[in-house]
Amino acid sequence: MSKKCKLNENGSSNINVTDQVEYIGVDDKKIDLFESQYVVPNGVSYNSYVIKGKKNIVMDTVDRRATEEWIKKLEHSLQGKEADYLVISHLEPDHSANIELLADKYPNMKIILNKKASDMMLQFFDKDLSDRFIIVNEAEILEIGEHKLQFFMAPMVHWPEVMVTYDYTEKILFTADAFGKFGTLDTQEDWACEARRYYFNIVGKYGMQVQMLLKKVLNLDINVICPLHGPILKENLEYYINKYNIWSSYKPEDEGVLVAYNSIHGNTTKAVEKLKEILKENGIKKVVISDLARTDIAEVVEDAFRYDKLIIATPTYDAGLFPTTELFLRELKHKNFQNRKVGIIQNGSWAPMAAKLTQDILKDMKNIKICDTIVTIKTRFNDENIKQMNSLVNEILM
Repeated sequence: MSKKCKLNENGSSNINVTDQVEYIGVDDKKIDLFESQYVVPNGVSYNSYVIKGKKNIVMDTVDRRATEEWIKKLEHSLQGKEADYLVISHLEPDHSANIELLADKYPNMKIILNKKASDMMLQFFDKDLSDRFIIVNEAEILEIGEHKLQFFMAPMVHWPEVMVTYDYTEKILFTADAFGKFGTLDTQEDWACEARRYYFNIVGKYGMQVQMLLKKVLNLDINVICPLHGPILKENLEYYINKYNIWSSYKPEDEGVLVAYNSIHGNTTKAVEKLKEILKENGIKKVVISDLARTDIAEVVEDAFRYDKLIIATPTYDAGLFPTTELFLRELKHKNFQNRKVGIIQNGSWAPMAAKLTQDILKDMKNIKICDTIVTIKTRFNDENIKQMNSLVNEILM
């Protein structure tokens, strides 16, 4: 299971982002797995907004799990007025599920989207709404009522049709899935607690594309960031932007060692406990130990990107890698893991193969320095293995 974060109930009513922008999103506290794979112990929010004025602009819809509550919030926000425009930032169903419903409810409503999104619409909906489309291009500006909106394409952050919207009037950047996090809006926790896990598992593969987006928008005068998941960001925006810059550059965020391991009968666990002692004796203040068979893999992936050093300790299993070790390594490769120093400890009672197989996966990753010292344990670690562990620690600290 993923780590539990401290909770504080704040309620989930409509929120005034500014005098003219209202949050009408919905908290989902019943969902167990986000995208059917990521554990979300504190749920998730589906964010949607209304920009009010002479014309009312809805910024995205929500997941079908939240339709009823969202419609009530929308109607309360509009107070009997029409929704004149819908901006589609991202077509993933947790944000787009109610586009057709909204179009039926407000037959005069125009739909603002980019060309890629327009091409994909019929993949998601039966009704052809193209006669209501306003297709926008890179950096195009629309003046709607008293609001001036500019659109920036963000392909592969994290789908190809994604775009972000800047409201010059309100100085708000609507960022689609960027700057999002797991957890409902009434989850009180350090933002990075679940934003990091969200980023590396949802968006992390596309660091180059995130960097391109940051370059497009960082010259804007931004007072508020409104993502499609997680809290609205109003203060200390430099902190959040700096985190995204570090994460999307694949640079380590903190100094420390993640030891990711598996142990069949407990012998590798004992070796890892000894390794932790040696790391601490050598002045490593932050050592994170993760049992890959019992820890949320998405959380271990998060920590692998967070810290500057990684040690993998694993037994050989059926002449191959232990299944969750291989899963972890494949996930790192898929998420574009790079720029790290990695040490390897293998265990094998008669034919240790884990080190070679681990190296075979790591060597295809960018700028990964694999330590020359390989600790090879045969069932139980011994004094010679302790010497090897000391050599490995000295090498990984160089």
